[in-house]
Order: sequence, then C-alpha cells, then structure tokens
Amino acid sequence: MQQFVHLHNHSHYSLLDGATQINDMIARAVEFKMPALALTDHGVLFGAIEFYKSAKKAGIKPIIGCEMYVAKGKRNEKNEYNHLTVLAKNYTGYKNLIKLVSIAHLEGYYYKPRVDFDLLSENHDGLIVLSGCLSSPVSEPIVNGDIEREKPP
Repeated sequence: MQQFVHLHNHSHYSLLDGATQINDMIARAVEFKMPALALTDHGVLFGAIEFYKSAKKAGIKPIIGCEMYVAKGKRNEKNEYNHLTVLAKNYTGYKNLIKLVSIAHLEGYYYKPRVDFDLLSENHDGLIVLSGCLSSPVSEPIVNGDIEREKPP
C-alpha cells in the first residue's frame, strides 16, 4: 500500500487562509492512515506545539514548517514578496525555523513577516525548502510565461 503525506497544510493559525482546527487535521490523517503530516501556516509557528503534541499522541510523525513570505529584494525594504514552504527536518532545522520566523517579524515586516534569500542562506541547516504554491519564486515566473528567468537568486 502506498502512503501519502501532506507537506503543505494551513490551520486556523493562518489568518484569512486556513480554517481547519489542528485536532481535526490530525483526526483526518489518522483516518487515512497517514504516517506523517506537516503544518505550514503562513508566516507563523503559532500552532507548532499544539500540532506536535496532538500528532505524537495520535501516532503521527509531526513535520513542523512554515509557508514563509520571501521578500523580492531585501527583507527590510518596502517590496513585494513570494511564498516558499520551509520544513524542519530535525531539531537544528526547527531552531532555524524559529529564528527565521522571529527575524521576519522583527526586521522584515511590511504587510507580512518577510525573510530574504540572504537570511535563508545563513540559516538553512536542517531545513527543506519546497517550491511552494503558485506565488513561489519558482512558480510565479512560469505562471507569467517567463520560464527562462532564473529564480530564486
């Protein structure tokens, strides 16, 4: 039997984007016999501890992550952003994820808590970066017909 693991999920902690309660998310994962599940709320880790405890209690491997807002340029400049899904693969990654999200709120906040590629590069140990949604630096050029553009930097 093939197993499936959702690596990009938003809970009610993703304001204006997620409505699912963490316990309901875990219950569905158990129902479908998923061995693991990721929580990747937008720009925050508010549900990480609740998710971790609920998943462990249910026998599901919790994968902590975040759909990060990545500034198009420097995080402290007023510019637009893309999305990247970032997962912690170990404790070092979890600590780096906490650091990135904290700095995003303290130094990169412009409508959203943003990081930049320099910050991601400096704090990449233990992290797995997925291509993200249609608003990612990988997908956005393709969606706009610019498949030759090199992104991310």
